[in-house]
Amino acid sequence: MFNQRDPNRNFDGTPPTYSKTRPPNPAPTPLPKPIPQPIPNPHPNPHPNPQPRPPRPPHHRPNPARPVPLPAPVPPQPRHKPILRPIPIPVPVPQPIVRPVPVPPPVLRPPVPFTDYGPNPLVVNIEQATLANEMYRQTLWTGPHMQSTLMTIPAGGDIGLEVHPENDQFLRLEQGQGLVQMGTSREHLPYSQTVFANSAVFVPAGTWHNIKNIGSEPMKLYVIYAPSHHPHGTVHPTKAIAEQMGD
Repeated sequence: MFNQRDPNRNFDGTPPTYSKTRPPNPAPTPLPKPIPQPIPNPHPNPHPNPQPRPPRPPHHRPNPARPVPLPAPVPPQPRHKPILRPIPIPVPVPQPIVRPVPVPPPVLRPPVPFTDYGPNPLVVNIEQATLANEMYRQTLWTGPHMQSTLMTIPAGGDIGLEVHPENDQFLRLEQGQGLVQMGTSREHLPYSQTVFANSAVFVPAGTWHNIKNIGSEPMKLYVIYAPSHHPHGTVHPTKAIAEQMGD
């Protein structure tokens, strides 16, 4: 077996001897001084034989007693104007002017004297026919279900209070000024309205009605009955003649 060393014995087995005095420490040996080494240049000169710099000229201070010549003035250079080139403007193409062709109004044929054209087909300028009429009443067109008459009421005159139980009426003024009165009886006419040129009046069947001329010129209008009311070809030169004939 391995014999461990006894800490209380020397290597040779003798007991250790202890001295009460501690020997002095030996003097330290001085270290040799380091020899300085050259520091290598991190950026070595790539050129092995660099050219020497030229000698620097001595600095001359200006002498205040001696004027310093000023540099010659530089003449102003002429400015070059920008070249302006015209921008091409598109020329609009003229469009043809289309003017509507005036269509002449239909002409009443024959114009005068009037006659009842019904029940044949008819195209007529109703405004011109109404203004050209000089009769108190005359039929322009009479059919089995409708009739058109032209009327002229002198200034201060009227159609006359009347009622048509079986006929609806349409009246349109082309000239003058009038007063329309309508109601359910001869004595009760609550509806009252002033009418002028281009005014239209609708009279239901069974309604009492009258139109008075309150202007200073003849009042001209045309009337449409549905169904027909006056006999075919009726002509009343005046209101008195119409009343004598029972119309």
